[in-house]
Amino acid sequence: MSRADKIVVGISIGDINGIGSEIILKTFEDSRMLEFCTPVIFASVKLMSFFKKHFETDINFHGIDKIEDVVPKKINVLNVWKEHVDVKFGEENKTGGEFAIKSLKEAVAALKDNKIDALVTAPINKSNIQSESFNFPGHTDYLAQELKGESLMLLVSEDLRVGLLTDHVAVKDVVKNITRERIDKKINIIYRTLIEDFGIEKPKIAVLGINPHTGDNGVIGDEDDTILRPALDNIRKNGKIVLGPYAADSFFGSGNYKNFDAIIASYHDQGLIPFKTLAFGKGVNFTAGLNRIRTSPDHGTAFDLAGKNTANFESFREAVFTAVSIFETREGYAEISKNPMQTTRKRSYSKKK
Repeated sequence: MSRADKIVVGISIGDINGIGSEIILKTFEDSRMLEFCTPVIFASVKLMSFFKKHFETDINFHGIDKIEDVVPKKINVLNVWKEHVDVKFGEENKTGGEFAIKSLKEAVAALKDNKIDALVTAPINKSNIQSESFNFPGHTDYLAQELKGESLMLLVSEDLRVGLLTDHVAVKDVVKNITRERIDKKINIIYRTLIEDFGIEKPKIAVLGINPHTGDNGVIGDEDDTILRPALDNIRKNGKIVLGPYAADSFFGSGNYKNFDAIIASYHDQGLIPFKTLAFGKGVNFTAGLNRIRTSPDHGTAFDLAGKNTANFESFREAVFTAVSIFETREGYAEISKNPMQTTRKRSYSKKK
């Protein structure tokens, strides 16, 4: 059995009015992708045929009504719905959010049931996904509820990994959300994922300060001295190589980030602005700390580009590669350590061509 037979990657369609469909199609137009995995797009054959015609691609789909009918080395489309969907490229509307969530929920259910090995999510819009049955800021929070473990947003590129102490939190609420308990938890998650998911035997982690210049000895806030430093001192007693806090303003520009296996930022923009500056278009968002694998591109729905056939698909393609790589590394680690959290799935799919 080939590598592609073994690794089944589920793909949620994202907002149907955004660029998700385009970047999915462009990724799998290259038949060599099927050497790495067998994709399953959670949408409908009708919808994907519309996108195929609109973007004038020769890609071929294999439609299925049950996840058990996946055919290896084919681009499978699972019919999550059968009805016609009205696509309005570039428009933020209720329909886009409704079908994005239908796709996501079905894909996550398959992930939980071990019917797929990893999930790659196309971008959603955080506003139009909200409903009585879905009240989450985004993918990460929903996955944290549905899957086992403690989640951490980890942005990954070829030579840079950035995690966050606080993610989708208003700036005014950042400090009150940074506690010693949270620092311990997030660093333990990233330390474990570096070993189990990236194969780094002795990770070296940098932590960025909360305040400018890490507070300048209390002149610009004392949180780095009263919260962050004591927490890091305590973590180091357990043998982990966790250094900092570092002043964030010069950390990336000086190239210091290259000396570490991962960097933990105190809040969203402190970590994501430098990451996207250095790796935009090729970065991947990985939800670390959970018992199942989910990745996504490092960008949003890009409504301004939707339907124009000009979207860059490199980040989505990298998200697929990263999901496959993490799956293989995690499986290898589980085999060596017999970690009960890492389950090796056993299933058989049709071998039809």
